[in-house]
Order: sequence, then structure tokens, then C-alpha cells
Amino acid sequence: MPIESGGRTVNKKRFRADDPERREWQDPEKILASIGLREGMTFVDAGCGEGYFAIPAARIVGPRGKVWAFDINPEAIAVLREQAAGGGLLNLRAETGSGEETVLCHSCADLVFFGIDLHDFADPSMVIRNAREMLKPSGTLVDLDWKDIPMAFGPPAHKRFSEEKAAELIAAAGFRIVSIDDTGPYHYQIIASR
Repeated sequence: MPIESGGRTVNKKRFRADDPERREWQDPEKILASIGLREGMTFVDAGCGEGYFAIPAARIVGPRGKVWAFDINPEAIAVLREQAAGGGLLNLRAETGSGEETVLCHSCADLVFFGIDLHDFADPSMVIRNAREMLKPSGTLVDLDWKDIPMAFGPPAHKRFSEEKAAELIAAAGFRIVSIDDTGPYHYQIIASR
């Protein structure tokens, strides 16, 4: 669905937070557990869409934790807010904003998460620098993204970042790459520390 942002039109596919087909190839609870998300943490979901990762993250961190989520698409944020309210997730705050201009908090996040969207930002380097601003000194950045291989769905090949390209962008923002892992047939995951 095209949306306007800073004078440019952005096409962003929306993944529903309750998409059962997506759960077959991408289990959000399993992924969040694998990156160490636990009760009491503060989690930032950058480019959250309708909350495919933000909703389960809010359940995992519990009432003592906090989830900050943002997306450029105001309709997706409205859906996420409605789902969070309906689920009693008072620990989830969702905002409309671009990754290049959004810093939701300073040195507050244990984890900043890019869920298959780093390639979508107009200036991914700026978005990664903003993520660094939001992270605690001991915080972790996680980039889960599409492999740069032919497949029947996902973004066009020319938009995808290879693991090497994504790791290079993350390292250039001052992060130390901790691991680069294969997370199934379609995705890789990069974990980086400040």
C-alpha cells in the first residue's frame, strides 16, 4: 500500500500480526526467545508494522518490561494499538514515524529489533545510528532479514541486503558483530553489540 513520507511515496507490504501462514515460516516467539528477550526488558521494534513481533514481545517482557514500536504506516500503528489495547498490553507504546527521524528513547533499550525491514528504510545507516542512540550501553541490536537469494515471495531481489552488506552497515555505525546466523530457508539474523 503506498503511503506518503517526507515527499516520497513508500510501498510497504503489511504483515498482519495474526498471520497464520507467516507463522509457518517465521515463529515470532521462538525468534524472540533465541535473541534473549525476557521478562522486564525494554524492547524497541523498528518498522513494527501491525505488531507481528511487538505483540509477542510485550507478552514476553510482561508488565515490568516495555515495548516501544514504530512504523511509517499510520494504519499499521492504529491496528497495533487496537490489538495491544484489546490484549491488555499496557506495556506497549506504538508511534508513527520514519526510522530516519525516530528516536523513541535515549539509552533505554535492552534490544532494538529490525524484523525483516532494514532494507526498506530510505537511509538504513541513519536508522542504525538511531538504534544505537536508543540502546543501553549493554544493549543488543538484532537484524532479522530476507536472504539475498531467489524465492517466490518477499521483497524484490534488488532491495535485499546480503548478510555481508547488512553486517557492514551495522559495523559502520559502531556496532560489534556478535553473530550472523541462518534462521531457516528465507532469513538470516545478525546480532550486534554496542
